[in-house]
Amino acid sequence: MLTDPSRKYHAASQVDLSDRQWPSRTMKQAPIWLSTDLRDGNQALFEPMNRERKLRLFDTLVRIGFKEIELGFPAASSTDFAIVRTLIDTNQIPDDVTPMVMTQLREDLITDTVRSVAGARRVIVHLYNAVAPVWREVVFGMSVPQITAMVEHHIALFKRLTAAHPETEWVLQYSPETFCMAELEVSLAVCNAAIRAWDAGPQRRMVINLPTTVEVATPNVFADQVEWMDRRLERREHITLSVHPHNDRGTGVACAEQAILAGAQRVEGCLFGNGERSGNVDLVTLALNLYTQGIAPDLDFSDIAAIARVAEECTALPIHPRHPYVGDLVFTAFSGSHQDAIAKGFAAQKPDATWRVPYLPIDPKDLGRTYDSIVRVNSQSGKGGIAFLLQRDNGISMPRRMQVEFSSIVQAQADASETELASEQIWELFERTYLAPTREQSPFIYRSHRLFEHADGQGIALELADADGALKALSGSGNGPIAATVAALGMPLRIDSYEERSLGAGSDAAAVAIVEAAMPNVPGSRFGVGRHANITTASILAVLSAAARFSETPAAR
Repeated sequence: MLTDPSRKYHAASQVDLSDRQWPSRTMKQAPIWLSTDLRDGNQALFEPMNRERKLRLFDTLVRIGFKEIELGFPAASSTDFAIVRTLIDTNQIPDDVTPMVMTQLREDLITDTVRSVAGARRVIVHLYNAVAPVWREVVFGMSVPQITAMVEHHIALFKRLTAAHPETEWVLQYSPETFCMAELEVSLAVCNAAIRAWDAGPQRRMVINLPTTVEVATPNVFADQVEWMDRRLERREHITLSVHPHNDRGTGVACAEQAILAGAQRVEGCLFGNGERSGNVDLVTLALNLYTQGIAPDLDFSDIAAIARVAEECTALPIHPRHPYVGDLVFTAFSGSHQDAIAKGFAAQKPDATWRVPYLPIDPKDLGRTYDSIVRVNSQSGKGGIAFLLQRDNGISMPRRMQVEFSSIVQAQADASETELASEQIWELFERTYLAPTREQSPFIYRSHRLFEHADGQGIALELADADGALKALSGSGNGPIAATVAALGMPLRIDSYEERSLGAGSDAAAVAIVEAAMPNVPGSRFGVGRHANITTASILAVLSAAARFSETPAAR
């Protein structure tokens, strides 16, 4: 039985702000976005990202449109230091993107941090220290005047160090860490001390960042705290007021939205809510919430599935199928009444008109997703039952996204036949859909292949036949058989995922390879399957299967 909470916990203090303005305001524009995926998100992983994954995620963040990106904690990590220097020294940071690095208030760490970014065109250096009572009293044993003096001393040091590098535009960011649990008067005192020590002004911009280091109150309390600070900060016109919400209470997005109403101009967070404990605020959800209100978020999520795949591969964290906007099942209705309403909404929806489709707050096509599995005509059929039959009777275990895709194909067949499909019929449909290279009507009928070493890593010579039986020889190269096969086909095919399966057991067991592929200007993705005793051959067949399915799409021709 749970402990009596009234004896163990206390509600967060309310803010004396009887004339609060934020509840009557409306959002009119997107905030400045700061991605902290490479630092805060990275330190929360089971296995932190290596150099390759960090640089790949950095490139993705740039393509999405982030103009401020936190690169890491270079004074505490040799990997971060090397990555920061590589990006600066090789001019890989676009001119319109400002990197940020962070460090605690320690002289040696500040010195190393300045050294890590010296020479950059423009950089934000984030200095922070905890100010809440339990940290002051239990962790540090310091009084408020001592905390304030420490802030002033270290910012003065930072100011002297950066003055020696006038080639760089230095922006100071100061965070009173644990702000949401601190007395507002204390937070204001240390922030104003930081503003004066930096001498914020027209040519010396500064960011004051207010974090919910550990979320402990309802979003309205945090909004009150932000508005209280917004009214009282010195030199406010030279300050960018930022927030960094965590998600310990599950209300990080709400905290951020209400903080913007309360005066915050900037939001720090991670893709899909990655971060320590329950994560940081989910910048994807926050941005697309704005989008559904008619506000341009200035971030590009028009191919959200590709972004999700990069995030999953770089962080090794899966995205939940019910995650807002990106989850595999968020645009799938299983309820019959929901299906009926959605179908009627699609029928009534006019091109270029205001979006009005029941149960769908956003047009899936705006995110690069398709309508294929939104409406299931027969509510008695679902992907779970189809997947179960294929696994039980044929040994095929489909990835989750493939289950969604194939269930819509089965549903269409069931509707056309107006009868229940038996397990054998489902398997026949699976073979006809995915094992395309073995079909005589496929434009990519496999005959043979030969692998050889190549400067790119792997070369392939393919012999294929078309539907008329005419043979053609193709060749290509890449970092493996799959990449080489894609190159040989000469199609702009992108392989987003690859999985292997085994059919049966023993030396004569067949191998099954499954790929998920995408094409430019073609919404959504397609799966391809290859089956062969040799897994490499099965992989090649899977690519040919996906290519054949795209060849049936008019936009891919």
